[in-house]
Amino acid sequence: MSDHFLAISFILLISFAGLKMKSLTFSGAVAACFIGISIFAGFGYPGLILLGIFFGSSSFWSKFKRDQKKSVDDLLVKGDQRDAIQVLANGGVSAFISIVNAFMPFDGSFTVYGVSIAAANADTWASEIGTLSKKMPRMIFTLKQVKKGTSGAVSTLGTASALSGACLIGVSAYLVLSIQAVDLLLIILLGFMGNLIDTVLGASIQVQYQCPACGKKTERYSHCQQQGNKIKGLLNNDAVNFSAILAASLLAVLIY
Repeated sequence: MSDHFLAISFILLISFAGLKMKSLTFSGAVAACFIGISIFAGFGYPGLILLGIFFGSSSFWSKFKRDQKKSVDDLLVKGDQRDAIQVLANGGVSAFISIVNAFMPFDGSFTVYGVSIAAANADTWASEIGTLSKKMPRMIFTLKQVKKGTSGAVSTLGTASALSGACLIGVSAYLVLSIQAVDLLLIILLGFMGNLIDTVLGASIQVQYQCPACGKKTERYSHCQQQGNKIKGLLNNDAVNFSAILAASLLAVLIY
């Protein structure tokens, strides 16, 4: 009982800290509490440690050199303060895996969970660090140079950051639970693959609008106080993130 009380207190404290640091909105903090409690129910403190590493590192990189990233804000729907939808898009799959494991434990569950966290971390690191690249990114299919922050674009810095983000979660999982080397490799590879899937989806089916006033292409539904004209895509950024993490996690399940 005392362990449960300490864990819930820790989750509430971290969520409140995220709110005070403006890394989370109020709804984002509530969603973070739900995800944290779900993960503790399924994987205890090892699960919370991985979640904490993801949240801490992603929050750091989202704030890092924020002034240099303002040029991409016009292209993106949301900023560095995550609301409930963003939190669930990045952590909903991990929470679901944890809940399933709490009621029906299965082989490789922690590795599958690790993959979901690694995929979210890889994508966040790629997005937040990649925009600091001195070179313009290129679209994954056409290799055409585009503006920084464009969905579906890749850069050397962003790709290296994605791999580093996946490695951090893989090594952390290895240290906190002494998983096998093959599981460590699986978390890293599939976590990184999750970022690649996100990039492919971003280039192919992520929604994009064009402002009728200034002509700028953006993920925002409205721009210059006018409704944008939809020019392509089916899914918004949150749906793409969720789908990529889910796909990477399902690959891990299939392997097991």
